[in-house]
Amino acid sequence: MGDKKSILVVGGGISGLTTAIEAAETGFAVTVIEKNPYLGGRVAQLYQYFPKLCPPNCGLEINFKRSKNNARITFYTQAQVESIAGSEGNYQVTVKTVPRFVNDNCTGCNKCAEACPVERSNDFNYGMDKNKAAYLPYPMAFPMKYVIDGSVCLGKSCAKCVEVCPYQAIDLDMPPETLTLEVGSIVWAAGWNPYDATKLENYGFGQYPNVITNVMMERLCDDHGPTQGKILRPSDQKEVTKVAFIQCAGSRDENHLAYCSGICCLASLKQATYLREKNPEAQAFIYFIDIRAQGKLEDFYVKVKQDEKLSLVKSKIALINEDPATKDLILEGEDTMSGQRVRETVDLVVLATGMEPATAQVKVPAEVLYDDYGFIASEQDQNGIYGAGTAKRPSDVAGVVQDAAGAALRAIQSVRR
Repeated sequence: MGDKKSILVVGGGISGLTTAIEAAETGFAVTVIEKNPYLGGRVAQLYQYFPKLCPPNCGLEINFKRSKNNARITFYTQAQVESIAGSEGNYQVTVKTVPRFVNDNCTGCNKCAEACPVERSNDFNYGMDKNKAAYLPYPMAFPMKYVIDGSVCLGKSCAKCVEVCPYQAIDLDMPPETLTLEVGSIVWAAGWNPYDATKLENYGFGQYPNVITNVMMERLCDDHGPTQGKILRPSDQKEVTKVAFIQCAGSRDENHLAYCSGICCLASLKQATYLREKNPEAQAFIYFIDIRAQGKLEDFYVKVKQDEKLSLVKSKIALINEDPATKDLILEGEDTMSGQRVRETVDLVVLATGMEPATAQVKVPAEVLYDDYGFIASEQDQNGIYGAGTAKRPSDVAGVVQDAAGAALRAIQSVRR
């Protein structure tokens, strides 16, 4: 299906959505492939953007509306590209979809989730809570349609969801599908993954429950997160009063990610404001190598660091241990400005892990050049397949949107040729 003047966008996050909308509103047919059961990507999991500290839902809602109202955009969720053949102007792409088990009759009434007896780890909240096997990924999910996790669902042996659904929206016989698309150009906007913090053995992630990552902190602060927006310790649900943010957790380290992701310092400064707003008596400590806030974002850094309850310490924390009695965390390191030893006890540690391109784990099934870190190289020997957003380099949301608009133009030029 499809035609050789259409564009395929792989990834339905903010960069993929932007690419698709820009190309479609110019007059081109676009197909979006997204592996999750919803569009929005990592941005949908954020609590606030920096520097304005506004929720991402406003921008996402506008893009969802533009996508929904544009007949030139077709999207498939729970879908992944298996193969790519051909060349610029004439690609044949094989896509495999995983069944959702919920059809377009779904009204989002939640009766299937209420009846479902099976729980699963909630991946939208990075496993910090559970939801039902029949679930809506998040309150503003697009498409606004429930999904059933086939890996844990008991199927027809249960079928309680089928019994209670008044709209015949559940089809437990829904099969996987394989699609063949013919397109003229491809934009690979598959996004990024948080660096695996379990590899940082000296910090105890996965061993100490009160060591979390920066992406987990975003969900912890969200009103729809695992604690309804209260910053509570995972170990005992106690409200935190002292939080340490450790910068470059695995970044700028030849044993992990050798590069700087560019946004982690600003993310921790932003998250320190979450803590202070939700608990005015709380203390925040940011341990950093360098604070990097480029361009106009320097103003955000200057504003946040004036908070008297925020301590910025130029230090590389060497070790984290847990007090087994209290589950408090004991940080050890050195203040590189004074040369003095750092030893601090806190309730919660947030590791500022970097951005690893999704292509570091799952390559494009075609001839594509990568840089030394697994990002898609900007300059390619062949035209027709283009990286976009964080598939090309670490970036904040504003940078991703700008790059995606450029990727749409390159894709359009390909099909025009």
